Amino acid sequence: MNDNVIKLAAFSDGEQGGNPAGVWIGSTLPDASAMQQLAAEVGFSETVFAAAIPGGWYVRYFSPESEIGFCGHATIALGAALAQQYGDGAFAITLHMSGAHITVEGKQQGKLTNAALQSPPTRSKAADPALVAEALALFGYSADDLDPRIPPAIAHGGVDHLALALRSRETLRAMRYELDQGRNFMQRAGLTTVVLAHAETAQLFHTRNPFASGGVYEDPATGASTAALAGYLRDIDWPHGGAIDIVQGEDMGIRCLLHAQIPLERGASIRLSGSVRPITEWPSGKLCAQPV
Repeated sequence: MNDNVIKLAAFSDGEQGGNPAGVWIGSTLPDASAMQQLAAEVGFSETVFAAAIPGGWYVRYFSPESEIGFCGHATIALGAALAQQYGDGAFAITLHMSGAHITVEGKQQGKLTNAALQSPPTRSKAADPALVAEALALFGYSADDLDPRIPPAIAHGGVDHLALALRSRETLRAMRYELDQGRNFMQRAGLTTVVLAHAETAQLFHTRNPFASGGVYEDPATGASTAALAGYLRDIDWPHGGAIDIVQGEDMGIRCLLHAQIPLERGASIRLSGSVRPITEWPSGKLCAQPV
């Protein structure tokens, strides 16, 4: 079954960088234990499994250690894979864990594919001070490191993330933590990731994304947390001007670029877009019948 996994890098910086994702496409999904084992074998932060259903695709996401409710970069990779398999266009997706319906689209551009998704609805709330204090201790930060313009929050864009905005780029660059402690913290708090962000300008952010809940120290590009962060910025009336750009993975040596379009309506879906580059050769022939 490993031979059926397409390996792509989502949110790439042209033909460099991007977050690796595994994409498995078939007529029916394997059982959960088989998908979990395959995701562990692939070893990327997420592998997405997609099965054809009437009118669209039914998807599940697995990290090396657990199933995830929604993964943005793997969805972007899936959009690129579907465009390569079935031609440019938009594809309807049903998420397994929430039953939410979203869309992803892909357009081939030479060696690259441009892809965009509409996230699940977003929401946010103020983070509990005790949770924030525990997170700051985990990363070796203090309250003085936080940017007071963007208070700590639980931001949701398909799954929950703790959003912490930092005053300086240097503080973000210095991020360190112990993986086991981070895993325990995120799993107890019901967090998929922690998104650490620095606002260079009102529309340009640098982020890092510890993903210890899934057994991953850091994700180089994270669409789900970007959607959640963008929704939260809208909730606090941040002057985003309708869109933000995210530079992520730079401190890992894997520069990734994400673009988030932010409609005015609170709670509305965020449109995320970026480039996808192949890591392995595209498969020849169709992987399964296209939905009808």
